[in-house]
Amino acid sequence: MPEHISEQARLRGDCARCFGLCCVALPFAASADFAVDKPAGKPCRNLGGDHRCGIHAELRQQGFSGCTVYDCFGAGQKVSQVTFGGRDWRGGSAEEARRMFDAFPVVRQLHELLRYLTEALGLAAARPVHDELRAALRKTEQLSLGTPEELAALDVAAHRQEVNVLLLRTSELVRAGVRGRKKDRRGADLMGARLRGADLRGASLRGAYLIAADLTGADLRDADLIGADLRDADLRDADLTGALFLTQPQLDAARGNAGTRLPGSVTRPVHWTAVAVL
Repeated sequence: MPEHISEQARLRGDCARCFGLCCVALPFAASADFAVDKPAGKPCRNLGGDHRCGIHAELRQQGFSGCTVYDCFGAGQKVSQVTFGGRDWRGGSAEEARRMFDAFPVVRQLHELLRYLTEALGLAAARPVHDELRAALRKTEQLSLGTPEELAALDVAAHRQEVNVLLLRTSELVRAGVRGRKKDRRGADLMGARLRGADLRGASLRGAYLIAADLTGADLRDADLIGADLRDADLRDADLTGALFLTQPQLDAARGNAGTRLPGSVTRPVHWTAVAVL
């Protein structure tokens, strides 16, 4: 397994080593994604005493599809086992539990950046900025190992901006080699857009709204998809080979089939249809 792929596997949630932090620390509101309201810091009604979800196999059917497209990028196990040394929030004081819940979303953001930086370092075209990417990776990893107090005081937005400059340069270097690449569609409103069979090779779709877009058979090779909203987007038979910064949660929120071609950094969602549409 290539080193960057192995490292990306580490930056995925491992619920067996976490104290169900995403099910407690984060809020959600009754919507198409969640059946009920839940404030931050309150355990989800489906969370068991063993920190496992009681309806994990039926989340979509029970109205909790939002849970099926979430990944903490490994932050849960780090906060549980490293930041707090394996101390369960249920066994400590209310103050310690609050500190744990406050630390979790900060580390989650840092781990998301680690995921992108790790991918960037595996791209040969980004070699001119590899040294800077490695330095950013080391700094981000060190920040993620901070104490609860250090994490609470961290200006995550400022650090994200620093890293984003490098990720933008990485994207430009990679996409510069794509012949006839499309124009910048960064942040574009493409909700419900009819893009069936569209040639989007090397396009910048950073932060684009592609909710329910028809991307059936579209060519998304080497497209930059960082932060793109792919909820309910139709990716059947689309080619995402080499797509940049595509994460598992993005893919899990979309629709696809056996004909959808994917980069090696992600896996085919189990809820996708098994037969390609001809």
